[in-house]
Amino acid sequence: MVKQPDSRDWSGVAALGLIWGGTFMVVAIALEGYGPITVATARTTLGALTLLVLMMLTGRKLPAPSPALWGAIVVIGILSTALPFVLLSWGQQYVPSAFAGLSMAAIPLMVLPLAHFFSDEPLNARRLFGVTLGFSGALVLIGPGLAQLGEGAEPLAQLACISAAFCYSLASIFTRRCPPIDPIVLAALTLVVGALILLPIMLVTEGIPDWQGARSGLAIIVLGLVPTAFATLLRVSIIRSAGSVFLTLVNYQVPIWSMVFGAWILSEALPLRFYIALALILTGMAISQWFSLRKMLIGR
Repeated sequence: MVKQPDSRDWSGVAALGLIWGGTFMVVAIALEGYGPITVATARTTLGALTLLVLMMLTGRKLPAPSPALWGAIVVIGILSTALPFVLLSWGQQYVPSAFAGLSMAAIPLMVLPLAHFFSDEPLNARRLFGVTLGFSGALVLIGPGLAQLGEGAEPLAQLACISAAFCYSLASIFTRRCPPIDPIVLAALTLVVGALILLPIMLVTEGIPDWQGARSGLAIIVLGLVPTAFATLLRVSIIRSAGSVFLTLVNYQVPIWSMVFGAWILSEALPLRFYIALALILTGMAISQWFSLRKMLIGR
């Protein structure tokens, strides 16, 4: 059963919001020197190696053979690393980093109905209304792109970002339902799964990467260590502790930070529909997560 979030859970959510909000800016910088598959593969592989070293340093071992557990690890690895990383890296070649970050706000709106049917977190009328309102914001965000499908790469890139959000939503549910396992081990193994899938794809499609200078090269290193290794570990820990629905509170911060970093660091233009979509999505999340927000605001 889901326990009440404690101060460590709330601190983790705040940290994840800032880290993931800045990730899309860092991906955009990495794409200046590397292809999308290389960016996705490098961050996954660096993250996996970092957490495998942490496993060894802390004396953690691989879990015993179990079809249910290892099957869950493979599924989570695909849905939380390999597939969304590729979708986002490819999509960000054609859309602003702020769009990619704003599309992640759809995650809680997807998790709520999924958690109702496949986890232990029921969807009530209030949450349903919030989901409906939030999805209207998502339609505002991608509506122009849907009207232009078949006319260039940008509409498909927008759909790729939304599809990445759906992958993360599914991964949250599978993580919550995963058999008991140490969070560090689970985080490490899911990244290993992603790396094993992406490495051969990178070698075939983009080849062995060369150092492309400090700006894009350091961006890839940061991606592997901070929003991938550290944030994956933190994400798994929060889901196992407080539930997948609680983790969606991260997404109040992610779109805001992504828009701030995109406009401030990358000088991206932010059209009016971005702000309208942000307002609708955040309002929908606030309605659906009212009691969690109330607890945060009044401290009880």
